[in-house]
Amino acid sequence: MSHRIEIIVPAGLEALARAEAQRIAGIRLDPPGESGVISATMRGPLPALFDVRCATSVFLVRSFAIPRPRALLGDEHFRAVTAMIDTVRRLHPTNTFQTLFLSAAGAESSVLRRFKHELSERLGLAVGDEDGDLVLRLRPSRDRAGWDVLVRLTPRPLATRPWRVCNREGALNGPVAHAMALLSKPRASDRVLNVACGSGTLLIERLLIGPAAQAIGCDTDPEALACAYRNLAAAGLSHKVALHDWDAQQLPLPPASVDVVLADLPFGHLVGSHASNVTLYPALLREAARVTRLNGCAVIISHEVRLMERTLAELPEWRLEQHLRVDLGGLYPRIFVLRRVAHV
Repeated sequence: MSHRIEIIVPAGLEALARAEAQRIAGIRLDPPGESGVISATMRGPLPALFDVRCATSVFLVRSFAIPRPRALLGDEHFRAVTAMIDTVRRLHPTNTFQTLFLSAAGAESSVLRRFKHELSERLGLAVGDEDGDLVLRLRPSRDRAGWDVLVRLTPRPLATRPWRVCNREGALNGPVAHAMALLSKPRASDRVLNVACGSGTLLIERLLIGPAAQAIGCDTDPEALACAYRNLAAAGLSHKVALHDWDAQQLPLPPASVDVVLADLPFGHLVGSHASNVTLYPALLREAARVTRLNGCAVIISHEVRLMERTLAELPEWRLEQHLRVDLGGLYPRIFVLRRVAHV
């Protein structure tokens, strides 16, 4: 049996997510279309989609040739919707889903309130006011010939990593961190340094892809390091990472001692300020160049795009190989992929 699906990804990461999804048995991707969405037909087992690490969520999709949502209350269409939901519920242990949430324009209209109520009665689920384990979306079909119903395949977004037992304001989300680790072209021989490691997201996502010869995280904030310790333990990776109270501007490492530098630099909003970044960025990038071997790389995300560009223009040690604009829900930082080159 085949299923129509949509993989939701942070806009800007579609190419990486498509490459990841193409490795799943039984999937056939549609041509690229809407930003942040990968549409596909899935003929393999649906749980294989739970491992798309560049995705924020995956939805089962069905189009209904109906003029308005009221028609979903009719017996034929209502049974089709509950069959979609049953397909999703069977992917998980009994009682995984407790609450139902419908995301739709006009979700509080009398028709959609009735729709939610009848679904909750049929399914034995409570209606959530703001969120739920079982998430449905309702929207007009893209060809405007009907309406689409989407059911999320998992009780939590895929972006909500199970290892994240400690969170910090401004922490990088899992899909973006995974994409950054992929952009470093990870190898088992890598010596990886995550400067300003925060809660450990980049280190964890890198090591979940594959082993590294060495993995080091550093931060001057003891609360951040304590948070990283907790997340690494939850991911089962504590023994594979060394965390240190080091200043990223003055690292106690010899020259050319690491292969890969990963960094989520302060955006100057929730963390840091533009004034402090003006000093921090050049010092940090210069020090990262010192400890990175020739032909090594750095993958850095920052919302301070102009500051990054000005800083890189003054540091011939780094060559910009690629940059990606990513949508983080209203913020549009760039991921910079840099190569350590010889001085010109």
